[in-house]
Amino acid sequence: MDLAAPARGARRRGFPGRRHGPAGRRGSDRTPRGYDPANLALDVTGVIRSLGEPDAALVGHDLGGYLAWTAAAMRPKLVRRLAVASMPHPRRWRSAMLRDVKQTRAGSHIWGFQRPWIPERQLTADDGALVAELIQDWSGPRPPEDEALENYRRAMCIPSAAHCAVEPYRWMVRSLARPDGIQFNRRMKRPVRVPTLHLHGSLDPVMRTRSAAGSGEYVEAPYRWRLFDGLGHFPHEEDPVAFSAELINWLKDPEPDR
Repeated sequence: MDLAAPARGARRRGFPGRRHGPAGRRGSDRTPRGYDPANLALDVTGVIRSLGEPDAALVGHDLGGYLAWTAAAMRPKLVRRLAVASMPHPRRWRSAMLRDVKQTRAGSHIWGFQRPWIPERQLTADDGALVAELIQDWSGPRPPEDEALENYRRAMCIPSAAHCAVEPYRWMVRSLARPDGIQFNRRMKRPVRVPTLHLHGSLDPVMRTRSAAGSGEYVEAPYRWRLFDGLGHFPHEEDPVAFSAELINWLKDPEPDR
């Protein structure tokens, strides 16, 4: 999901920001391979370097949060702070999907993504109607506005966007028992050593609070957990004012461990 609203709010308060999506999103180049999180995280840190910055505060939601966790662990010198919404640490995600029956059921869409081609066709059918349905179903009582839903529908219908949207999830599941996935899981034992803000909606139906909570186990730095009551999987869209305020106040706080 796009973090446009928080990015605008941060810029208004003096924080220079750039939005970045995985390869293939918003019409960017579609890569034939490299959808594993380690390579996608390298794309993220590559953008930091291309901007001439020594480091950056990373903010990610869902898959973007998964990649932000990965970048912070694998390229710590390039990450100044980390903020993640609606996604546990990769090791917590793996454990929850394999050992928690309720989380396995809640993440059924990820298992559905494993089928070849069918998910792409479903996501783009009827001008991306399924995209709007999923966003509404996964939101709390205050779903995103119609204009936002229309934007997401159009974005998914850009050629190759649907494939690039589901391919990382295919890797996340298919690699669970493969050597590359096992190696990635071991690499993610490296602790995150930057201040971390973890945001989550209490009504998130696809990523249970129990699955996300506890990710601080992998952070050896100030870790702040913020649970938004009454919000679902998209807190930045459902209540952008509260989400942006929480994020910006944390970015401004020189002592985020308080």
